[in-house]
Amino acid sequence: MRHSRIKGEGTSYFHCLSRVVDRRFIFQDAEKEHFVALMRKLEAFHGMRVVTYCVMSNHFHLLIEEPDRETLPLLDRDTVLKRIGFLYEKDYIRDVREELDRATTAGSDEWEQEILDRYRRRMGNLSTFMKELKQRFTQWYNRREGRRGTLWEDRFKSLLVEGDAKALMTVAAYIDLNPIRAGMVDKVESYRWCGYASAIAGNKWAREGLIKVWGKSPAVCASEEELDWDTVGAEYRLLLYHEDVEVESAEPADKPVRRGFTEEEKEATIASRGRLSRQAVLRRRVRYFTDGAVLGSADFVNRVFARHKEKLGLKRKTGARRMQDADWEELYVMRDLKADRIG
Repeated sequence: MRHSRIKGEGTSYFHCLSRVVDRRFIFQDAEKEHFVALMRKLEAFHGMRVVTYCVMSNHFHLLIEEPDRETLPLLDRDTVLKRIGFLYEKDYIRDVREELDRATTAGSDEWEQEILDRYRRRMGNLSTFMKELKQRFTQWYNRREGRRGTLWEDRFKSLLVEGDAKALMTVAAYIDLNPIRAGMVDKVESYRWCGYASAIAGNKWAREGLIKVWGKSPAVCASEEELDWDTVGAEYRLLLYHEDVEVESAEPADKPVRRGFTEEEKEATIASRGRLSRQAVLRRRVRYFTDGAVLGSADFVNRVFARHKEKLGLKRKTGARRMQDADWEELYVMRDLKADRIG
């Protein structure tokens, strides 16, 4: 059963996932490069922030910051033209500027606002961003391959994530660890189509996204401007490369690789009475991050639940459900998943 997308209040964060139709493996190097370039252009045009991302062979993950549209100042002419420049060619921008000039010459503020509103309406909205990202990639891919029709399975999945460093960095690490879970690389930075590898390579936007969310931790006594990549990158790497998540295959050479637990993980699990650490479980497929609806502290999940309870038609009194199978350090979700929680 499809559920309505849970929306946030104010500045909000979402883990978004979309899969290629029939799970086809269409993303080769060229497709991944084009997707990331398009994502960055749309990020700048829409005024969104991609905290981190991972483009796999048949699906993609994004952790996105959606701005608070209620507090954003109305975008003026210069700002709109600058945003358009991230996405459109020079001839198109010239045409828009000339149309605005004609409106100014005619002394018609209403005409000018109508032109600007064509673009303002598309900015700062997650659904519009995701729709344009998928549509524009489909158009590019279909032209190149001489095909028609949809490229994606249904609409995108989304998980509302609390704007707290613990929740955000947990989800970010889960996204960046996708190629490790798939057995594609041994080190995250070796997979160039994810946020962490891009940050390691020096990409300014990739670093800024992770720096911003790390600065939300109560333990960090510094502003976003005072934090640097050396500090944040080192802390984030500890989350990605915790010592008890090293994985080795015990399969014979002539059989498919099945990624398992190390002896250290087994010992740690026994010591914790069966509960894996948050770092250890991040290298498994975790349905909470795609199907949990809302993720964060109990208070955050309960507040979102109260806001959406009537719309969702839920009869229970509280929304927060404790995440099972690992030590999630007081992170909760709204959907109480019963099966296949950890892959």
